[in-house]
Amino acid sequence: MRVRVSLLSVLSLLLIVPSINAEQGATQAPRTIVVALDGSGDFTSIQEAVDHAKKGDTVFVKPGAYPQDLTVHSKEKIKLVGAGVDQVTMLGRDDVVGVLHVGKWPYGATDIEISGLTINEHGGHALGIFNGKGITLRNLRVKGMLFGQQVQDVRIEDCVIGGSETTGVQFADSQATLVGNFIHDNDHGVNVAGKSEVRLERNIITRSLFEAVVVTDKAKAVLVSNTLVKNGGGAAFLGSSQSEVSGNVVGLNKVGFLFAGSGRAAMSYNALYNSEADYVRAGSPNTPAPDLGSASDIVADPRFVDAEHDDFRLRADTTLLNKGQFPYLGALPPLSPASANHQKK
Repeated sequence: MRVRVSLLSVLSLLLIVPSINAEQGATQAPRTIVVALDGSGDFTSIQEAVDHAKKGDTVFVKPGAYPQDLTVHSKEKIKLVGAGVDQVTMLGRDDVVGVLHVGKWPYGATDIEISGLTINEHGGHALGIFNGKGITLRNLRVKGMLFGQQVQDVRIEDCVIGGSETTGVQFADSQATLVGNFIHDNDHGVNVAGKSEVRLERNIITRSLFEAVVVTDKAKAVLVSNTLVKNGGGAAFLGSSQSEVSGNVVGLNKVGFLFAGSGRAAMSYNALYNSEADYVRAGSPNTPAPDLGSASDIVADPRFVDAEHDDFRLRADTTLLNKGQFPYLGALPPLSPASANHQKK
């Protein structure tokens, strides 16, 4: 018996085979690509490892001080994981400003997670995010400025960011959430500019030369349950910015809140304890503006455990418990009575 195969059938088969191969490639199991300076991994260069990473892959960086910089662009859904902030440091290169860049015009980057690294500054910048979406930065130590421009769905959590001669974290025309970070020793802590929309929740911002938070231009910010302490000022609302500010501890600064231009902020249940004034209008000189306060403000010593040594937990006898919808004000929960008694011993 003869089997007749038409030319159309042959062409159909030829079209199906590449399609099957493409589907198999798309379902390739995620890989872990290892970087090690001593050659024991797949690469000695973090950049080469990231360049070889495909969607779903993880680049793991072994301990070491890497005299390298990195740009992550044209990538989707990859993870860069270091062995730990005390074990992996990215130092950068002499001829490059900044050390780690995520996204790049016009290419961008999508769904990128980075964790477990220390990133040094170089040329005034440490980490930049540009033209990206879905960027998560977790458990990083950033020594210098973290800058974001035209990025969306950024989440920065449990990071230590400090030592910038300008601003610790700055966003322009971006959307971001900062949760549980320790931001310290910068000229300004966080700057929210342009048409950005940024939420700050349970962050500690301390030892800023000027304000812990600046919201300016047409930006929108939500500050909830943060501890803004030992700064030149707590927060400044400038330009035509709009903010919501609730459940924060703003204390041990020179000034609590400063307003300029048509900047506005809706206040509720904030604890204030500042040396010069809690509310001021910008001018030459600035003028106290108690009329800008809220009836729900709590003006009292927050009773930190040890503010001198950056222990901003609340003592068990604090008056900042059960205020409005907040079980406690600020970023850190209070000591339990049992813990307080143990510390006394």
